[in-house]
Amino acid sequence: MNKVTKMRYYIESLCVFNFDEDDIFSALYELLCDDEEDTVALQSNFFRELSAAKSLKSHISHLILTNDNIFTKAACAGKAGELPIAIINAVKSDLSKLEEISSLTAQDILSGIDDEDVKEILLTLPGWEVGKPLAPLTTHWDKQLDELAAYYKKYGYGVYAKHVAFTWRDEEICPVSTIDPITLADLKNYENQRQRVIDNTESFLAGHPANNVLLYGDRGTGKSSTIHALLNEYKDKGLRMIEIPKSAVADLTLIREEIAGSPMKFIIYIDDLSFDSNDDSFSELKAALEGSLSGKQENTLIYATSNRRHLIRESFSDRENDINRNDIMQEQLSLSDRFGLTITFLNPNKNEYLDIVQKLAIDRGLDEAVDMEKLLFKADQWATRRGGRSPRCAKQFIDHVQGCEARGKEW
Repeated sequence: MNKVTKMRYYIESLCVFNFDEDDIFSALYELLCDDEEDTVALQSNFFRELSAAKSLKSHISHLILTNDNIFTKAACAGKAGELPIAIINAVKSDLSKLEEISSLTAQDILSGIDDEDVKEILLTLPGWEVGKPLAPLTTHWDKQLDELAAYYKKYGYGVYAKHVAFTWRDEEICPVSTIDPITLADLKNYENQRQRVIDNTESFLAGHPANNVLLYGDRGTGKSSTIHALLNEYKDKGLRMIEIPKSAVADLTLIREEIAGSPMKFIIYIDDLSFDSNDDSFSELKAALEGSLSGKQENTLIYATSNRRHLIRESFSDRENDINRNDIMQEQLSLSDRFGLTITFLNPNKNEYLDIVQKLAIDRGLDEAVDMEKLLFKADQWATRRGGRSPRCAKQFIDHVQGCEARGKEW
């Protein structure tokens, strides 16, 4: 049996790892299945597909590290050792075969060809890079189950290894490829508020009781940025985030059911939350927080932000009617009670605002490039012209100054 035929059988005999949906792996399999008639075209197509990757070994190892199967899911949950021995043996067999497949070269394809005319054309085609596997894989992949299990436990499996942020769209959890890079260190002041959110998140990730969180307060005070920074801080500890619009609150039960079997930890994030008094989704959120038949799941929490202390907007007619007003107040309390943590972010006073400006300037290295007294004076003018002081306003001012300095312009 020549190597090409052997590798085809190896692909067909994989029992745990499945890469059927991968274009590069599928192109390789088609090349291995050819009876020489279309080898030139299939090898050209395989090379074209593989050119988007670093090398064959790096791509196949990437597929292994991001696959969704019984082993990767169990390893992510720290339960790989509980799998039946038959599954473990199948994983070892697959890994051994995949390591050989990833070492396939263009010369191996050429060696399996008998037609001299086809060989002549194949010799004009470029060979592909075999390369090296991605860590933690090195050599003898079938002996690296412990290293792989540790990797899955830290970084996740399947789509949750490829991405850390998701959005709910058209009743599907869709990955977000680019996320806000902000970190907790980038956020200035509000330490007490932020620490409460951090402590709750760490308790959640550790498998201890944790609360749903409502961050409310003035605009531009860092409520949303705090949640974005949490994801960057804890994404390597199993945290994933699904952002949903307020209009999708009715789908919360569906979202939870979809991720119920995952060992990952999910924060369902709702930004700028508020309701009209006749908004049906208000009741849906109440039920999702507590009270629905599906109950609270151990792998999900809801974090929401709002610029309003009272999440229900009152109309003028609501205010005129004492009975309606009392009902609305009771509804507001019933929702707030179901967020275990309600954390307030208020606009800073002048001294606090200027302190944030100074800390941001130091982070950017501007304290050595500009006159600090002038910087603080201009920062307060900037806030006055924009209607108020806030951390967002401070960041916008520092961005402006840094841009002007870089271009040698006056600010």
